[in-house]
Amino acid sequence: MTKTYQRLRLVLGDQLNASHSWFKDKDPGTLYLLAELRQETDYVLHHVQKICAFFAGMQQFAQALDAAGLQVLHLTLDDTQAFADLPQLLSHLIAQHQIQHFEYQLPDEYRLRQQLAEFSAQLSISSQGVSSEHFYLTDGELSKHFTAGKQHRMEAFYRKMRKRFAILMDAEGNPEGGQWNYDANNRNKLKAADLAAVPQPLLFVNDVAEILARLERHQIKTMGQADEALLWPVNRQQAKALLDYFCRYCLPLFGSFQDAMTGQLKQRGNNRQWSLYHSRLSFALNSKIISPQLVVDTVLVHYRAQQGQLLSVEPRIDIAQVEGFIRQILGWREFVRGVYWLNMPEYASLNALSAQRSLPSWFWTGQTQMQCMQQAIEQSLEFAYAHHIQRLMITGNFCLLAGIDPDAVDAWYLGVYIDALEWVEMPNTRGMSQFADGGIVGSKAYAASGNYVNKMSDYCGSCHYKVAKMTGSDACPLNALYWRFMSVNKEALGNNPRNAMVYANWNKKTPEQQHAVLTHAEHCLTQIEQL
Repeated sequence: MTKTYQRLRLVLGDQLNASHSWFKDKDPGTLYLLAELRQETDYVLHHVQKICAFFAGMQQFAQALDAAGLQVLHLTLDDTQAFADLPQLLSHLIAQHQIQHFEYQLPDEYRLRQQLAEFSAQLSISSQGVSSEHFYLTDGELSKHFTAGKQHRMEAFYRKMRKRFAILMDAEGNPEGGQWNYDANNRNKLKAADLAAVPQPLLFVNDVAEILARLERHQIKTMGQADEALLWPVNRQQAKALLDYFCRYCLPLFGSFQDAMTGQLKQRGNNRQWSLYHSRLSFALNSKIISPQLVVDTVLVHYRAQQGQLLSVEPRIDIAQVEGFIRQILGWREFVRGVYWLNMPEYASLNALSAQRSLPSWFWTGQTQMQCMQQAIEQSLEFAYAHHIQRLMITGNFCLLAGIDPDAVDAWYLGVYIDALEWVEMPNTRGMSQFADGGIVGSKAYAASGNYVNKMSDYCGSCHYKVAKMTGSDACPLNALYWRFMSVNKEALGNNPRNAMVYANWNKKTPEQQHAVLTHAEHCLTQIEQL
């Protein structure tokens, strides 16, 4: 006989928050549901490690809830294959267990929030959507900081957040150290002498053989590579260990090299320092295994303890490192969430620069002669990870210059990265990277020639193309594409004072030089599959 429950509570794969107030309730009449669904594996082509990480995280979370004495139903793809979508599964379980009340945490993706709102509206039983209790700002507070369709600047928002939550503020209400932002200190290139000091990343060994077999059994289409041992944190203990490792070994130089890129450390085996000084906490954060407050508080504890000489860490953590990291969590992460929710669903269709070109096929293989693109894409396919500058100024910059359809760019970024959920991916990609939102997120289009890549990486030295050349078969494609992009979009970008010098330099070129550059750019676009 099927057991009956008074209440059904749905826990989505990105709601693995053990600190949620729900879990203080040990009522035996409440059933918690975690379910693997084709609806979630198939809405975009995902990296295989991404699916493995979410499924493994859900399994571990279900086991933790069960160990805590809660009633848990964890369903795999084997168990849910008969159901077309989440509402169909929920309807079945509500009837099967004679549920009288349905509850869910408000999803952070628009499509899921709409789906569950519509499902709840047609139920004959009572239902309720509650906060996920994860972010610094509640859902209700977002409209106080953001307005639909309006341009917003992260720096102003970030300062408000610092003041409100008293983070890196002195007793007089001024920013600690006398500056709000130390970004100018954090743009160093990794020199040869720096490479030996880059710490080995802390990797985990999570057995996902059964999950991989399940994906194959159900013919789930994926991209990228995966081993049976998943290296990402999938439970709270692992996430906290990774956070502590970051604070001890990476934070001291995180800011200094947060924009740096290198291809010299790309080796399999024991020397896989592919994440440099970055924390790699984004999956644990976005699945809510750990909270942004825990991350920020832990970073501050290490910083304060070292100030008091309670921790022995070399090199010492200075405020530029701490501020640079906290800005990403307290500032940027909360900022893009606000932009997303105040502008959806219209935001998903914005294409301010009318970009229409298809994504080159080598985005799924990394087989391109452009060393920077090859490095960033191959790393993404191998580890489901690339840091923010690789995303913004390598793959993102190429897509921007080449005029790739933002729908295609969104789909690739949403699928390839282990931390990619639409609320955080779309404002970063369609907004910051592709300028498709017309400036809601960024004050300018983040376009760059090969010179930027050469400045921040060692990619260019081993590239088939010559970064100093503008035209010719061996010229860096980014150079001509950059000038074409600025020329074609002059009406949209020319009035921005930050672009004044760019257009002044373009106008210094003779008509013949301009023609040669634009002709080569068009040739690159015609031959984009062969670049």
